Amino acid sequence: MNFAHYIKQVVHAGTAQDLSEEDAHDLFCAMLDGGVPDLELATLLVGLHLKGESVPELLGFHRAAGERFYRLRAPDMQLRPLVVPAYGGARSEHNLLPLLGLLLRRLGVPVLFHGTLEGSGRVASVYILRELGVMPSATLVQAHAALEEDNIAFLPMAALCPGLANLLALRNRLGVRNSAHLVAKLMDPFAGEGVILASASSASTLGKFAAFFAATGTPALLLASTEGEPFANPRRRPRMELVDQGSHRVLFDEEVHAVKPVAGLPPSIEAQPTAEWIQQALSGEAPIPHPLVNQLACCLYASGYTDDMNQAKAIAAVEAGSLAPVGKRRSAGGKSARAIPRH
Repeated sequence: MNFAHYIKQVVHAGTAQDLSEEDAHDLFCAMLDGGVPDLELATLLVGLHLKGESVPELLGFHRAAGERFYRLRAPDMQLRPLVVPAYGGARSEHNLLPLLGLLLRRLGVPVLFHGTLEGSGRVASVYILRELGVMPSATLVQAHAALEEDNIAFLPMAALCPGLANLLALRNRLGVRNSAHLVAKLMDPFAGEGVILASASSASTLGKFAAFFAATGTPALLLASTEGEPFANPRRRPRMELVDQGSHRVLFDEEVHAVKPVAGLPPSIEAQPTAEWIQQALSGEAPIPHPLVNQLACCLYASGYTDDMNQAKAIAAVEAGSLAPVGKRRSAGGKSARAIPRH
């Protein structure tokens, strides 16, 4: 394979060109298999990052990764599992992604987090989940058992696709993210049976994601990321859109009013105080930010918990507003008997 040809195509300032889907597939296959020398690999990854990956490139990269991806069997239930890519992590604001996962678990919706085991200097979701008693699964068998028994699991990318995990690990050496970070957000370990929580920090990338999911028919809930993670900004709700079998539906519009402060959050964004606050929110001692309640409703609708979005909103509002009577509610780890699956 002539890597110099690809470098000339994607790296030249002002004249960089997108790869075709087929070329993108072949090049990413070589990257995932360790077949690109270090110098050429770094040049290509940085060049693609600076150019910006196109939708055909994402389709080719995704197909290459999918051919090397280990598949996970979905839990034996009518609800679609939520697939939560956790590759961002808190840098300046609290990472509340684990709170969303635990709320879904409480309602009986299976939630699979996948990501890396280190945060590259940020407070990664895996750190907070550990504080909350959700330990990473070492194998797909362990992850499936955790989903069946507890409705929640965290699976490292190394257990799903070692080649993709190796590319993700280059973030620390290169100083920037690369195409692998985008591809990881597009992967469904359940081979189309799950719903992906997909987020990005820029409108252009979100547009590419929407086009990708429409082209592949993969179900996904799209929103602007918070601290690089797919949870609704607790101070101002982003636009939330469901893409399912190529159709688009806006479930919530973006809030346009001023940013609202979130009362009661700890001064530190580190894992332990964040986990303690999440425990307080789950027990009703701290209010759950309204944008996260809205996202909970979107997830319930997308998973098939109910086929009516207004009912999903009502269930989410009741769940968020009735956590306090501890004696009348199960623990955070219990399974729900209230699921209203979509038929």
